[in-house]
Amino acid sequence: MTTMKDVAAKAGVGLGTVSRVINNSGSVKESTRIKVMNAVKALDYQPNEAARNFKMQKSLSVALIVPTVWHPFYSAFSYYVERELFKNKFKTIICNSRNEVDREIEYIDMLKKNKIDGIIAITYSEAIDQYVTSHLPMVSIDRHFTEDVLTITSDHFQGGCLAASELIRHGCKTIGYIGSVSKIKNESMLRKKGFIEYVEKQGITYSVKEINEPVLDIQREILSFIENTPHLDGLFCMNDKWAEKAIVACELLGKKIPEDIQIIGFDGAKTNEQAEIKHSTIVQPIQTLAQLAVKKLIQIIEGEPVEEKVIVPVTFFEGDTTKKVDE
Repeated sequence: MTTMKDVAAKAGVGLGTVSRVINNSGSVKESTRIKVMNAVKALDYQPNEAARNFKMQKSLSVALIVPTVWHPFYSAFSYYVERELFKNKFKTIICNSRNEVDREIEYIDMLKKNKIDGIIAITYSEAIDQYVTSHLPMVSIDRHFTEDVLTITSDHFQGGCLAASELIRHGCKTIGYIGSVSKIKNESMLRKKGFIEYVEKQGITYSVKEINEPVLDIQREILSFIENTPHLDGLFCMNDKWAEKAIVACELLGKKIPEDIQIIGFDGAKTNEQAEIKHSTIVQPIQTLAQLAVKKLIQIIEGEPVEEKVIVPVTFFEGDTTKKVDE
């Protein structure tokens, strides 16, 4: 195996000069740099990345913490984060935490010990807050911590307003919101707030059902809500998973969609790249969120200043669960 010594010997320079050229550190004459690079090419020398990263105190690896990869949003976000990190020469370690705090703490400990360079986290574990400090290279999606950690989020409040406005624009007169609520305060809770504020300003009759997590039977909760609000002709669900359950519930109750009731979800995540979204939903720009998370994390790793919060707009997708309206 070709070593740095072999390159130095062929180029007729010292080891330090070869190191400065390969690591692009320190000043080296252009003629000397060319000699070294010609020697590297002639000998097909491959730098020892692990050793080089150790000297730089970098592992070039980032941990991505998500509650589960089985959820379409988390799965799509993980896909785009890994792609973006790879473009920037970082490896991705995925922690499928299932909200188990011990697993998440383990990755924070790895970060503190320089075994990884940073963390991008979607976490709703209550106890993890005390382990997060502002000096750690970390980006949080949707959630705020006690310490100042950069939060990147979709505009959930705008999304709630948008869902309400679209249901009204599509002719709904009595509309509802249904979803769960976590003990951990996070930006996604603003979906309900935006929805309520918008409908109240418009003077529209509305109903809200919110269930504390964990929700054992989403289908039953939605069935009960629709049965107990028989005049409901529009429904905003907290995410696409709940929207899909609502569609099934309406079928079981003999309600036609969108003739009897119109439904809007939230997320807009596809199950795969070729899949199509069929129901109406508020779309989060998942790729943009991932790209921003990686970009900002690298800035933090490099010691550059970043904002405390970045908010990304959402959009409405017209699917088959809302009536077509003339513009």
